[in-house]
Amino acid sequence: QTVPEELQNGGGFGYVVAFRPFGTVSWMQTVVASPDAARYVFRNESLPPFSPYEVKVGVYNNKGEGSFSPVTVVYSAEEEPTRAPTTVLARSLSASDVEVSWAPPWENQHKGRIQGYEVRCWQHDEKEENAKRIRTVGNQTSTKVSNLRGNALYHLAVRAYNTAGTGPSSAAVNVTTKKPRDSTSGHPEVDISEDNGQLCPFCLLFSPPWPQVLYRWSRQSSTSVIETNKTSVELSLPFDEDYIIEIKPFSDGGDGSSSEQIRIPKISNAYARGSGSSTSSACTLSALSTIMISLTARSSL
Repeated sequence: QTVPEELQNGGGFGYVVAFRPFGTVSWMQTVVASPDAARYVFRNESLPPFSPYEVKVGVYNNKGEGSFSPVTVVYSAEEEPTRAPTTVLARSLSASDVEVSWAPPWENQHKGRIQGYEVRCWQHDEKEENAKRIRTVGNQTSTKVSNLRGNALYHLAVRAYNTAGTGPSSAAVNVTTKKPRDSTSGHPEVDISEDNGQLCPFCLLFSPPWPQVLYRWSRQSSTSVIETNKTSVELSLPFDEDYIIEIKPFSDGGDGSSSEQIRIPKISNAYARGSGSSTSSACTLSALSTIMISLTARSSL
């Protein structure tokens, strides 16, 4: 900042700019004769980009030199990165999110400081210049891209950046987001078969997509889950307990909405096939893509 005229204390006022490469001993000096000058440019074609210099500025007038400012470290202008990131990978997390990761350029193969990375993401039928852009800061080498369309092909590319600009782009990688939840109707039916043993088999019939069947005793909070890729499943349950059953579809795009609860009352000695109490809880299942999953059983709280 320039010194106000009332503080120049005499004629012939000017500035002395002293500077030296960081870590060296000898100062170079130049005189800026104008009292209104607020900058000085040191030109050296051999100066490497982003070179640190120590700088201090003093004042003088016809009576002599004044004091210098504190020493400040400044940098010469930098160049943008000259190499692209490598090993770019992308994977779909959901119908609207993908994760992309990469490796930094080899240090001995590029010039320019790297302040972060810019990820560009564009849909297959869009132009690259209209890509969504996400910037990371520092050494971060992965990020999530959100708010994408489901079941859509996207291209992603990564490039490094600094104050001088962005470097060259990596090769684009492709990723397809998972299929989103859709909706369709299905009406589960419950067949209750007679059994003289201690276990009563319930046959549940439903329409695709492939569902999860959740069931529990009405007096307990823990839930058992069966996943199936068929349109029916048979449960063998103690006949002297009340049960609550729900059905919901699932796929890579996530779980769909649960059906209404189907209550299976405690059964004594008589069994009704397709009784009104069992089939009255018709429900709607969300339509999801076909996904082949072997029959598994697990418990969830």
